[in-house]
Amino acid sequence: MQPILPVHPKHQPELDPGFLPAALWNRAYRGLVASDRASRPVILALAGENGSLSTHHDRVLSKTHPASGLTLRYVERLLKFLLWQKGGFHVKIAGANEIAARLMRIYNPGGERSFDAAFLGGQIYRHPFRIEACGFGEIPAEAEPALDLGRHLDGCRIGFDLGGSDRKAAAVVDGKVIHSEEIPWNPYFQTDPMYHVNGVRDSLRRAAAHLPGVDAIGGSAAGTYVNNEVRAASLFRGVPREAFEKTIRRMFFTLREEWGGIPFEVVNDGEVTALAGSMWLRDGAVLGISLGTSQAGGYVTPGGRMTRWLNELAFAPVDHRTDAPRDEWSGDAGCGVQYFSQQGAGRLARAAGFGFPDDMPLAECLLGVQAAMRKGDGRAAAVYRTIGAYLGYAVAHYADFYEIRHLLLLGRVMSGDGGGIIIEKAHETLRDEFPVISERMRFSTPSETGKRHGQAVAAASLPKSRTPS
Repeated sequence: MQPILPVHPKHQPELDPGFLPAALWNRAYRGLVASDRASRPVILALAGENGSLSTHHDRVLSKTHPASGLTLRYVERLLKFLLWQKGGFHVKIAGANEIAARLMRIYNPGGERSFDAAFLGGQIYRHPFRIEACGFGEIPAEAEPALDLGRHLDGCRIGFDLGGSDRKAAAVVDGKVIHSEEIPWNPYFQTDPMYHVNGVRDSLRRAAAHLPGVDAIGGSAAGTYVNNEVRAASLFRGVPREAFEKTIRRMFFTLREEWGGIPFEVVNDGEVTALAGSMWLRDGAVLGISLGTSQAGGYVTPGGRMTRWLNELAFAPVDHRTDAPRDEWSGDAGCGVQYFSQQGAGRLARAAGFGFPDDMPLAECLLGVQAAMRKGDGRAAAVYRTIGAYLGYAVAHYADFYEIRHLLLLGRVMSGDGGGIIIEKAHETLRDEFPVISERMRFSTPSETGKRHGQAVAAASLPKSRTPS
């Protein structure tokens, strides 16, 4: 039987008393490692596209330690987080061959993480996903080049953002928004790929009508984009695979050609949100988290640069109990989407006593909780306090992987008075459990106007222009 680590959260989420914070569990495991004189070093190396390679150096228990059965759980959750934070399709593990062998089986077809292997390998990176054991001398040097994107404000530009309910576009001149427009659309279940292409085409033309010329176009959208290619995005979930490959995957290359080949860059909306926050705050080390339909993430380095990382925190584990709520897509337990999204709010609302029907859309559940909050309903406040406790522990966990000076919080779950309760409880949890992290981190929530204009300017600033108009 696997040993149990003694973990006792000071701020157990009131509607979810079984929550086992990854931050505390990992610290308890590392405490065992620190007292194990025979502990051993381990390196995880994740290779991605364009020669990128990230490494993580750690230590694990010796094979003979009485609690050595915990090591697989520790490394498996660690690898899962790193894959969805930084990305990669080829994993090398040095220093723990027996753990590498187990992980190979877990990520093989039919294994517990077969979804992750197929999604990362086949859909995002278009390379077979593999894990192998190796010696320390076989780990290549780390190579994590920052992207030369963003903060280019010269000339006449268009910035656009593609969401699930509307598409936004703005005309920007020397960093100032002179026109912006939101147009409703319903992309999720459209089977015709030209619905999406024509929608973006229309938004670009409408924005361009307010400019004397267009020097560059930058955009953000939900999903995963690599070198301007659409690799995986819920916006296009209704498009058949063959049509996706033929029309959607390189749709932004098609649009760039229609604009005479001008600089044209598109990245994940979470990354642009973090960039907008960094530009607004005039600082780096910004982690942006959006608590919306799902959980989106984005990061700007301490030096103010964007990265090639995935930052798909919806799939990153934050709860280490084995019977944690499961992500309906990947089937994994304890991942961020079940805690920091409309899904999490809906789950907690029922635990709080809201009698929402099982088939009630999640967006409507959230609206119901928000309406109850405005009336002073204690059940709604409990939902938000629970999310806040989750967030406090999750932020401490994120701080093990990111340098964070600013935490930027957005999304519909943060709207209204409930957002303030979330931040207050997260602050309290961090202060009591992780005072060092609490002292060096600042929470920020931009205004609605700031979000709209900031996102537009940040998106428009992505590409370098050639010759400003």
